[in-house]
Amino acid sequence: MLDTLRRIVQEVNSAADLKSALDLMARRVRDAMGTEVCSIYLLDSSGQRYVLMASEGLKREAIGRVSLGIAEGLIGQVGLREEPINLEDAFVHPKFHYLSETGEDPFHAFLGVPVMHHGRVLGVLVVQQRDARRFDQSEEAFLVTISAQLSAVVAHARATGALDDLDTQELLPKIYDGQPGASGAAIGTAVLLFPPADLSSVPDREPENIDAEVSLLESALMRVRTDVRALAERAKGRLGNEEQALFDVYLRMLDKHALAGEIVAKIREGHWAQGALRIVIEAHIRNFELMDDEYLRERAADVRDLGRRVLAELQSRNRRVQEFPEQSILLGEEITPTMLMEVPQGRIKGIAAVQGSRNSHMAIVARAMGIPTVVGAQGMPLKQLDGKEVIVDGFRGRLVANASVELKQQFEAIIAEELTLQAGLEKLRELPAETEDGYRIQVQVNTGLMTDISRSLERGAEGVGLYRTEIPFMMRDRFPSEEEQRQIYREQLQAFAPYPVTMRTLDVGGDKALPYFPIKEENPFLGWRGIRVTLDHPEIFMVQVRAMLKASQGLDNLRIMLPMVTSVFEAEDAQHLIHRAWLEVCEEGIEVPMPPVGVMIEVPAAVYQARALAQRVDFLSVGTNDLTQYLLAVDRNNRQVADLYNSYHPAVLHALMLVVEAAREEEKPVSVCGEMAGEPGSALLLTAMGFQALSMNASNLLKVKAAIRKVKIGFARKLLNEVLAMDNGEVISSYVDLQLEKAGLGELLHHRRSV
Repeated sequence: MLDTLRRIVQEVNSAADLKSALDLMARRVRDAMGTEVCSIYLLDSSGQRYVLMASEGLKREAIGRVSLGIAEGLIGQVGLREEPINLEDAFVHPKFHYLSETGEDPFHAFLGVPVMHHGRVLGVLVVQQRDARRFDQSEEAFLVTISAQLSAVVAHARATGALDDLDTQELLPKIYDGQPGASGAAIGTAVLLFPPADLSSVPDREPENIDAEVSLLESALMRVRTDVRALAERAKGRLGNEEQALFDVYLRMLDKHALAGEIVAKIREGHWAQGALRIVIEAHIRNFELMDDEYLRERAADVRDLGRRVLAELQSRNRRVQEFPEQSILLGEEITPTMLMEVPQGRIKGIAAVQGSRNSHMAIVARAMGIPTVVGAQGMPLKQLDGKEVIVDGFRGRLVANASVELKQQFEAIIAEELTLQAGLEKLRELPAETEDGYRIQVQVNTGLMTDISRSLERGAEGVGLYRTEIPFMMRDRFPSEEEQRQIYREQLQAFAPYPVTMRTLDVGGDKALPYFPIKEENPFLGWRGIRVTLDHPEIFMVQVRAMLKASQGLDNLRIMLPMVTSVFEAEDAQHLIHRAWLEVCEEGIEVPMPPVGVMIEVPAAVYQARALAQRVDFLSVGTNDLTQYLLAVDRNNRQVADLYNSYHPAVLHALMLVVEAAREEEKPVSVCGEMAGEPGSALLLTAMGFQALSMNASNLLKVKAAIRKVKIGFARKLLNEVLAMDNGEVISSYVDLQLEKAGLGELLHHRRSV
């Protein structure tokens, strides 16, 4: 059966179009199972009717014409129950619905399995037979396996618009779920960004003149390099130094010692320029896409983008000039940073991409530019949305099309309320985060990009609770030198002086990787990451710490924080290296004080060793994002389990209490630098627990400050005691929202609820 399954999957994936794929699957499954009928029913886009899309054994004229309601017949029952239905004689089942048009009169035995993708039913796969008999367990298992393969084909067809013929209620609102790439909401006209050339369509040909083909390639490469430099120039002032480095990466990839050299070699082997380009680019794309690490997989998009640009230059100098309305929502299979730079400044109101993740370069740049963004929205029919009015909901990570008047008005209200709220909160920028009865807490920012500095200072940040030093590393194709790091760190330290700037040492691994320092592991979140990497590579760690120390000269506001610490030995080993680096800097004649050193509490082991760690370091800071993931065994970037990620889970709240108590016993400062710090409700709970500082994204700072200033500390402590007695995270979340509504803080919650 395994060989049969493999052959079916290979043939279906090679089919020219969806219809061919469905017909082929129906035929192959019928033959493999030795049945008389195999049929495929798919839900239309309204989700209300199952349409017969392919069949071997039923009447051909019924295909595409016969349909069943969502709760109608056995097909509807399979979808509603979301599990197989295996019947010896379907005719006697109370839900059997006879369809004379299909010619199914003689077929008694029935086995139907749902076709599901990301928890949603897309259709039903059915086999039938004349004899009244029950299909055995192996047959049922085979059909379930086939349906799982079919789901990917159908999901892709839905995303590319190949199923639009099923749409019976085009004007109904449609919501395409993805993941938040950058928070915010926007309404505008969808503009489909597509590559100027299709690499996959390039045929193989022998060159008539090899030298002429090489010359043609070099001219195309020269023009692409010029375009990239022009884009980089246009990006100046809009992006910081780290984001600008993306364009340097592109230029290096086009170097004769990189992709360009490989393409020339292929030409000299006997391929024309376009064919050589396709061979090299597709090989690199395949290599990147096969990598386990998410960040490295994202680099396939950069290679593909470069390949398309070179091909466009090879094929024609005359490219269509694309129009961008004032309120443009960019859509695309993949959207790259260079694509964003080609859009006139100020016209991008939102972005939605089928591919990508929060780690993609595009998402990083979008956050830096403050553009609401949705990534991984795999159900979007791009061609059909082009030119239509759409809504980007970057809070929840979804795109809305065909919005009703009421739905659009709700989003307009949210956008207006956000703008009004932000404007109203501006008056708080110079005021402290202090409760009505005088309880004070520091509000700081999480940064990593140069563009974060001005936004943070405009909102009255009292320093940096987390500076992600890995961002400058990720934006390059090599390790930055000590001097390059010193300049970057100096900008941060100088901008926020005299407020403290907490710099986390290099934190790579897990979902963060460097293209020039690959870490291949089966389970990267439980592998070689954070402090484990830097302790194994003291040469990297020492250079970074020396750069930090030199950058702090004359400012005295540096704090160094160690990520992913799981034992006191790691903290002690890191402190030893930091002390060595400090002595080396002092020996160079640079006078800097030894900075405070702290650890991040982000794994359960650190929670239970918090007091021992506090005895050895100067401060503790809780990274609630990773701590929540590890406590609940949930990857919040995984759509299939993202709903289980809940920072209000009782285990998370009680773990936070343990950390605060340990820090209090050792009289060491303790703060929070995860997403929880940036939400008004959870920020109040953290304040009540006794955390002295909360660090968050700059966009949330004034909202949190407003929440703290509108309540008394007694209110927050009473709320904390009430939720600590509860045993359900969803109930706690709802209860906190309710209490904030009653306290007059409802307007601060819109960013979480959306529509």
